Amino acid sequence: MAPPDPTPEQTRTDLAALRREYGDHGLDLPDLAPDPLTQFRRWMDDTVASGLHEPNAMVVATVGADGAPSARTVLLKAVDDRGFVFFTNYESRKGGDLAADPRVALLFPWHDLQRQVRVEGTASRVGEEESVAYFASRPRESQLGAWASPQSQVVRSRSALDERYGGVLSRFAAADAVPLPPHWGGYRVAPEAVEFWQGRKGRMHDRLVYRRDGEAWRVERLAP
Repeated sequence: MAPPDPTPEQTRTDLAALRREYGDHGLDLPDLAPDPLTQFRRWMDDTVASGLHEPNAMVVATVGADGAPSARTVLLKAVDDRGFVFFTNYESRKGGDLAADPRVALLFPWHDLQRQVRVEGTASRVGEEESVAYFASRPRESQLGAWASPQSQVVRSRSALDERYGGVLSRFAAADAVPLPPHWGGYRVAPEAVEFWQGRKGRMHDRLVYRRDGEAWRVERLAP
């Protein structure tokens, strides 16, 4: 006789029992660059070299005018000495949140490397020239999607969304280049704190955080 099928309770994953031992390659003060953006670029280079899928994927957390938090994954498109840049619809929920409160948190979850980076800072719109330049580099289908999608708004159906895309496709069919939509562009997050987390054995992880101190940075070690 075949055994009975397992109950949902029996097949449910025991999250509390999940375990993964981390390595013993640590992170200490002598390992760090003088500033967090240089250190971030070092780790990003490592992540890209590792072959990790979408190494520039990051969680962006915002707070709305009502105080409710919201988080979503977007792609980092640039990082320089001024901060971290991503692009979106200014009329999306994240755009509305940032208009109400420009404070933002970023998270890069590089699980395969046993690393993560946390950023806290303030977002501001990049200049139109920078948004135009990046928009021009996007695939045409993505450019059309930026015009067609009323991001974060309720839509009647998938077919209604497809109709909007078809209308935009027709609108720009004869255009050599799709222009930047007025509701779309970039944000740059100027960091106030950047934490580098390195997994260690026994959950005794390394957490080193840069905090802005005037024009300089100070580094502190946090307990895991």
